[in-house]
Amino acid sequence: MTIKRQELEDYFDELLKPNGYADYGPNGLQIEGCEKLSTIAFAVSATADSVAQALVKKADTLIVHHGLFWSFHGPKTLTGPFAKRVFPLVKNEINLFAYHLPLDGNPEIGNAAALGKLIGVENQQPFGVYKGSPTGIQGELKNAITATEMQQRLAAILNHDVILASHDQKAKIKSVGIITGGANSEWQQAAAAGLDAYITGEISEHDWHESREAGIHMFAGGHHATEQFGIRSLMVRVEEEFEVECFYISSENPA
Repeated sequence: MTIKRQELEDYFDELLKPNGYADYGPNGLQIEGCEKLSTIAFAVSATADSVAQALVKKADTLIVHHGLFWSFHGPKTLTGPFAKRVFPLVKNEINLFAYHLPLDGNPEIGNAAALGKLIGVENQQPFGVYKGSPTGIQGELKNAITATEMQQRLAAILNHDVILASHDQKAKIKSVGIITGGANSEWQQAAAAGLDAYITGEISEHDWHESREAGIHMFAGGHHATEQFGIRSLMVRVEEEFEVECFYISSENPA
């Protein structure tokens, strides 16, 4: 079965509402390829590897969380590693869609919401406001567990080492805030909301100390590892909505 590119873009606009976010780069169609779509690849990031795998499997579209264009990078020349990402997409007319904060904060299939469901966070509510829009979720565990038990649960789900900053690893955790990826310092929002714990992808040296001293259990499970679930959830939605062939491209990225 095939669908039109505009049909998919309209669906994403309705589901993810990208215009509601003040993001670090453009959301939506970043590289325009063929108009009719039949095989769609999904990956966390638009890397040379994910582009190559999409090409090998004859995908006409690649949908990612981390796209190619970021405001903090500024203008970039089409040379070097960046060219190795862009040229194969353009040459083979492969569409590239990217959704960053809209896929972090979506309350149904977002990275935080999906990870929260996997670890048992119930009564999920928007959390982690960035320029007026929530980028994560907060909620409660049905049964309180210790910080060490949460660390172990996360490591098993993420298949990744989890750094724990805790004032007492035996203390019980009931309420949790989640913003995936590189939201290091947002443990402060969790503290302000009176939550027991905060889960993200990355952690800095000073945040490790400061979150402990503030009485927040902070967990860092890897930027890539914590952001694999939103794009997978989006893939399931696309499969169900359009009945097109979809596949997921995994990554060995340990960061």
